[in-house]
Amino acid sequence: MDSLKITGGTPLEGEVRISGAKNATLPILAATLLANGPVSIANVPHLRDVTTIIELLGHMGAAVTIGERMRIEVNPTTLRHCRAPYELVRTMRASILVLGPLLSRFGQAEVSLPGGCAIGSRPVDLHVAGLKALGADIHVENGYIQARAERLRGARLVLDTVTVTGTENLMMAAALADGETIIENAAREPEVVDLAAFLNAMGAGVTGAGTDTIVIAGVEALHGTDYAVLPDRIEAGTYLVAGAITSGLVRVKGVRPEHLDAVLIKLRASGADIVIGEDWIELDMRGRRPRSVDVRTAPYPAFPTDMQAQFAALNVIADGVGTIVETVFENRFMHILELQRMGANIRLQGNTAVIRGVDHLTGAPVMATDLRASASLVLAGLVAEGDTTVRRIYHIDRGYECIEEKLELLGARIERVSG
Repeated sequence: MDSLKITGGTPLEGEVRISGAKNATLPILAATLLANGPVSIANVPHLRDVTTIIELLGHMGAAVTIGERMRIEVNPTTLRHCRAPYELVRTMRASILVLGPLLSRFGQAEVSLPGGCAIGSRPVDLHVAGLKALGADIHVENGYIQARAERLRGARLVLDTVTVTGTENLMMAAALADGETIIENAAREPEVVDLAAFLNAMGAGVTGAGTDTIVIAGVEALHGTDYAVLPDRIEAGTYLVAGAITSGLVRVKGVRPEHLDAVLIKLRASGADIVIGEDWIELDMRGRRPRSVDVRTAPYPAFPTDMQAQFAALNVIADGVGTIVETVFENRFMHILELQRMGANIRLQGNTAVIRGVDHLTGAPVMATDLRASASLVLAGLVAEGDTTVRRIYHIDRGYECIEEKLELLGARIERVSG
């Protein structure tokens, strides 16, 4: 099993190009099932989760071609069946995103209840309730969601809680429904907006994406299209924190700065100088120790839960005391124990981590427990004295493309070790 070996103590400096967003790529690839012809997707990141959903599409019979620079072409007209098996779905919760498109396009779906990383329960109840409101006949049997519908019918859906994948699944299902669907209390994330733009590029009638009310005018059919995925705001934020934690100078390129407003506010509060261009962000923390910041996660446009672990690592070596309040997932502090092994001073109080910054961390063998936790351990390793070995990095390969190569370009001493 691969691990990352990091020798800390080098301020990072340089430029890094940001990959396409994983959390936009996955629903967009699922949405290709809605088309009546080939679809071509560019700026796709080469990640384990992306490979998983491509395997799932191929397993069901869709013709998938991987071209240069991970341009993916999907022809869903060759689909043989509508069953997403446990063997594939168990590794990634986002596999549930094929449920809505299969049901809407083909009138049936058999999708295993999902697995994924252990950051808390993410029930599919809202997906199922929404699809039932659109007219689907759904029951769960032997661990599989069994769904049938002649044709879904538009309806007004009020989501009990803000859910990104729930919003996306229902938006995709409604694209081919008969009549108008209104999703209230919808997720507002940029990845939801990107999916809506992709659906509209195929001929859908989606309006209001980016607000808490999305309206979908159902159409008879969706056609093939060419589309490029938006940049990954979480990857960009992670490399900016890498610059801050090492007292370095890092520029991320190929980004949409407006998607990182909440993160940039906290980085400025930590003492970093931030300069923003049309498609780049530069962070300068040279010669300074970061200041502790208080963070409270919440749905977009507030501070993202996917950046919580990275800021926990920043606070660990910052000047002062900072608090991290996690409101989105109930089990997302598993990286705390590993950071403590490196010398971090952290006290957990329910969903709050109180972090008193220390002068230095000491390298140690640590174990990743989920995607963003693994990123926080890499960040800690970059600033720790001595060597840090991060194990179980298959988690990080789910969401960060070529992380060791990109960090090496910024001057980090990091290498992937096999076995």
